[in-house]
Amino acid sequence: MTSTPLQIERKLAWIYLINLVFYLIPLFLSTYPLWKIALSLTVLIPFIASYFWAYKCNYRSAYKPILVMVLIGSAITPINPGSISLFTFAGFFIGFFYPLKSSIFFLLGLVALLFGLNEVCNFGNFYFPLYGSALVLGVGMLGLAERKRYQHKLKAQQSSQEISTLATMVERERIARDLHDIMGHSLSSIALKAELAEKLIAKQEYELASTQLIELGQIARESLSQIRHTVSDYKHKGLESCVTQLCKSLRDKGLCVELHGEIPKLPARIESQLGLILTELVNNILRHSGASECYITFGKQADHLRVEVKDNATAKPLVEGNGLTGIRERLDSLGGSLNYNLDQGYAFSVSLPLQGKAT
Repeated sequence: MTSTPLQIERKLAWIYLINLVFYLIPLFLSTYPLWKIALSLTVLIPFIASYFWAYKCNYRSAYKPILVMVLIGSAITPINPGSISLFTFAGFFIGFFYPLKSSIFFLLGLVALLFGLNEVCNFGNFYFPLYGSALVLGVGMLGLAERKRYQHKLKAQQSSQEISTLATMVERERIARDLHDIMGHSLSSIALKAELAEKLIAKQEYELASTQLIELGQIARESLSQIRHTVSDYKHKGLESCVTQLCKSLRDKGLCVELHGEIPKLPARIESQLGLILTELVNNILRHSGASECYITFGKQADHLRVEVKDNATAKPLVEGNGLTGIRERLDSLGGSLNYNLDQGYAFSVSLPLQGKAT
């Protein structure tokens, strides 16, 4: 599943609902039949549900709860003109989820809808569409500002994460150098012991030679054990380091890169294979796509890890070559799969079982 931009604000979601008081005000200022009051309150149930639904969406699926909000607002307007408040919620999410040009287009569509509703409901003046338009456009701009703030905060977090990862890589390289020094000492000891044992055998001092050979074997076994453990721990740089390096390579080529989701900790073999898969996909972007933006997304869906690599290039019909064939073979060995979509740029989706299916 792709990242949910509003998750960090979800704890404040209930507070923002205080703005619904403007929806309720007309019910108290005017005399309404009981059935209208009941209906006005009832529609708040699906509206609030769609409001929280929007907090779980990304930019691709956000149109669904926004559309529900707009439909509810349109349906209740003939009964309660306080529905202006409902449209402002839709305006905020439009501004937050969509780029400036798209947001302006959709917000103007909401303004046109308000004027249309004013004619249909025959309110007798232009208070409803003019006041509603001002609120929708104003709150929509707040949504755009919030989007910019969130993106700035996300980039700052990613920069901090990349710095931390690079520092870890430097430390691991230092440990690898230290390990080399340690093993150099061990191998020197083995060579000296072997030479000494050879000389003792030549002198027929077999007991002393045997002692040296025993010590030599002990040093060799300890060194072998040390190599197996330390190389596994320090030489393997992990998936996080690989992704950081790939992001750096993309940025070095002038692409705008966004990394979403948390990079998981996986068994070394799976991390290694997934790193090679992502490297192949990123190399394809660098070599062939001509994109200016790239999005790498990590998410969990049920018991599967889902990784998506997407760019904004003009997609052409895809002929699978050795690169994609190699990716599918690697995924088959892990019990995973590869899918792609060419509707809006190149979008590749990798799915891997988190447990139980990898072989």
